[in-house]
Amino acid sequence: MVDYKVPEDGEPIRFENGKWITPNKPIILYIEGDGIGPEITQSAIKVVNKAVEKAYGSSREIKWVEVYAGDKALQITGDRFPKETQDMLLKYRVVLKGPLTTPIGGGWRSINVSIRLMLDLYANIRPVKYIQGLESPLKHPEKVDLIIFRENTDDLYRGIEWPADSPEAKKIREFLKKEFNIELEDDTGIGIKPMSKYKTQRIARMAIRYAIENKRRKVTIMHKGNVMKYTEGAFREWAYEVALKEFRDYIVTEDEVNKAGGKVPEGKIVVNDRIADNMFQQIITRPDEYDIILAPNVNGDYISDAAGALIGDIGLLGGANIGDTGGMFEAIHGTAPKYAGKDVANPTGIIKGAEMMLRFMGWIEAADLIDKALMTAMEQKKVTQDIARFLGVKALKTSEFTQALIDIIDTLK
Repeated sequence: MVDYKVPEDGEPIRFENGKWITPNKPIILYIEGDGIGPEITQSAIKVVNKAVEKAYGSSREIKWVEVYAGDKALQITGDRFPKETQDMLLKYRVVLKGPLTTPIGGGWRSINVSIRLMLDLYANIRPVKYIQGLESPLKHPEKVDLIIFRENTDDLYRGIEWPADSPEAKKIREFLKKEFNIELEDDTGIGIKPMSKYKTQRIARMAIRYAIENKRRKVTIMHKGNVMKYTEGAFREWAYEVALKEFRDYIVTEDEVNKAGGKVPEGKIVVNDRIADNMFQQIITRPDEYDIILAPNVNGDYISDAAGALIGDIGLLGGANIGDTGGMFEAIHGTAPKYAGKDVANPTGIIKGAEMMLRFMGWIEAADLIDKALMTAMEQKKVTQDIARFLGVKALKTSEFTQALIDIIDTLK
């Protein structure tokens, strides 16, 4: 039994029609995580607190509440994901989460997946922005500044499939032959790729709203609709429908821009689309032409890692899982147990996740301070061991890097 204490002067973040209503003293949960999780999570909290203080003085403050999951929860409660933690997540809806161990092939169920399902976090969001000084495979990596909105709950990731030798696959092959005259070989495994209009349009709505609120310039719908016309092609059509019906005052399509001589009207966000295979080569050859990428689940998985590789170190990326009534913010890397407790891990990924959290809260000024501090630290070659070895400089410990970011934020305007 865990009895969580919540600050009396804090308030939950509320959600109305997909918008975050953030009080001046919001209650935000955090899970330290496994392996290097406790060190990097505490680093992120310290950096966020400093950025909030610098941006808003004493008028705003995050009221952090730790909840237990993973190894720490197991030690304290005998359960990796205790009911009391689940109840807190359902009540307060926003969590900064360190990496948690998920066994491969067996063992306990992924707590990450459980939280996503519990809070209906249907959008996986990953910003990818080059940090000066990283060793990138691109000639001009400074042109990379992308945010990928990947649909989280539909498509092949729903796992509706059967092995070739299963009775279920045999029944489906027989049904297809009898009802539709479609013949599949007897050794054919079968998977189903569902895409719904509702799920497509809610993430399209979120991506466009994010573009408007954060003054982004373009939303590109990534799809393979030239082949899969009624799934990926429908994703494209449904996304355009949301853009044109719900955000007409804010957006202009690429076709409209081309007909007007190529000039984008002042203050308008361009909405366009690209076929998936073309998208991959274009983010390498012309990364500066892309801004927000909106993709179905499988495409989003591929393009997220491909984009991360462009900046030279995917481990520095943060991510968010977002729904209409909640959010989970994290680094995208694992627990790195061999570095646990050694004060050497790079906390940049989870700090970037926390930066995204601030943006969804509407605390843009504090988020911008964190972004500037990370860029400045790299320029000054104040880095942890994973980066220091490439730059040929002395590595900072996790705690030293954290303090360096805090000191930089103090100097920013």
